[in-house]
Amino acid sequence: MRLIADLIHPALQDLTGDKLHRQAVRGIVLRDDKILLLYTERYDDFSFPGGGIDEHEDHLSALKRELHEEAGVLVVGQPQPFGMVSEYQPYWKPQWPIMYQKSYWYQCDVAVESVATKMEHYEIANGMGPQWIKLDDAIRHNEKVLREAPATMGLSIHRETRVLKHLADELSVA
Repeated sequence: MRLIADLIHPALQDLTGDKLHRQAVRGIVLRDDKILLLYTERYDDFSFPGGGIDEHEDHLSALKRELHEEAGVLVVGQPQPFGMVSEYQPYWKPQWPIMYQKSYWYQCDVAVESVATKMEHYEIANGMGPQWIKLDDAIRHNEKVLREAPATMGLSIHRETRVLKHLADELSVA
């Protein structure tokens, strides 16, 4: 899968040492002139539905599970690979001071009817919910949050905004 970006959190000066390795999948779901994203009140940002790949899962099984759980949609057809982002960021567990994550995006078609979400407790506590929004509006919103963000902010909004902009560039060419 093609590489969209390699990101390194600015707080990391040294990438040597033990790392927690994590893989994640994220879905790109377009309908008419809107994209299905997750809005999180706590962080005031938009992100793609998706998450970690469990030990027993392949990419597509994890993608289908995550889109059902977080966005309440059922994937139909064969998702198409879009791109990958790798990132290094500080991690809160002392045995792994660094998390190295690879996130894989897939363009997906979903059933018209939605189903109930199955959010994790922390997602509910953070005020996360699915929302259909125009792509340019999501990019503008996230860019505003980034302009006002402290330097200590995590990489997730940078990652998500980078992929949103990459998607917008590709769609404008098509």
